[in-house]
Amino acid sequence: MAKQATQHTENPVSKFPQPPYPKQQQSVPGTDKDLQPKADHGEKSYKGSGKLTGKKAVITGGDSGIGRAVAIAFAREGADVLISYLNEDDDAKETAKWVEDAGRKAVLLPGDISEEKHCIHIIDQAVAAFGKIDILVNNAAYQMSHESLQDITAEELEYTFKVNILSMFHLCKAAEQHLKPGSTVINTSSVNAYKPNPTLLHYATTKGAIQNFTSGLAQLWAEKGIRVNCVAPGPVWTPLIPSTFPPEAVAEFGLQTPLKRAGQPAELAPAYVLLASNDSSYMLGSTIQVTGGTPTI
Repeated sequence: MAKQATQHTENPVSKFPQPPYPKQQQSVPGTDKDLQPKADHGEKSYKGSGKLTGKKAVITGGDSGIGRAVAIAFAREGADVLISYLNEDDDAKETAKWVEDAGRKAVLLPGDISEEKHCIHIIDQAVAAFGKIDILVNNAAYQMSHESLQDITAEELEYTFKVNILSMFHLCKAAEQHLKPGSTVINTSSVNAYKPNPTLLHYATTKGAIQNFTSGLAQLWAEKGIRVNCVAPGPVWTPLIPSTFPPEAVAEFGLQTPLKRAGQPAELAPAYVLLASNDSSYMLGSTIQVTGGTPTI
């Protein structure tokens, strides 16, 4: 009897960078071009199948990290994308390039979503550019690690809440009149909503609020046919990490998960595609947890 050939398959765990990562530090908000190792946003791996053909999306924090991965995936699924970001122009242009390479329209809009006026401006610009909004992804966030409660200033506390949760109120309120039955809102929560990191106290608190906001708004808008859900990432390798953690913590980032590594933005994008598409037609107020195995119960 002929000996059966051994079939070799790629290990999906080992193909991603493993800790320890290089010790590194960036200034806030951090840039993708200075991140080592480079994050995987699905540039070479994500393949679309027309799930979002003709859709128009707004993504906050779309310049890098999870936002860039979602923008690439949405574009390859057929959506035009407005990319809202703070001031990381080079990163935003790189994201726009990938969107345009997919044959879709990219609109870049810098500015601070801690300001209500800018949140309204984002929605106005999306409608002006696309004629409508089908998908709103509230993804942008601010965090900073502190070992002591005394180190969190009133100004930083207020800014964290303005960026992470109050902006979602402002953006959703401004978008409501433009959202039709079948439209979707996807909020980015965090494993910190379930298992708060004590050194990220103010950030973790806002993520708990996002979970509550998502559940409540989903019920409020259910009769409108607008689906509101969220994604709760675990530790994900983005410029936010070296710009908000000390170098020693960056080197070991993700080791606390059962997979013993940080997630890559590309590993989050399919969850957002699911929630943006008709495949999630019976999902409201739901949370997709992408945590590398970290338990949330």
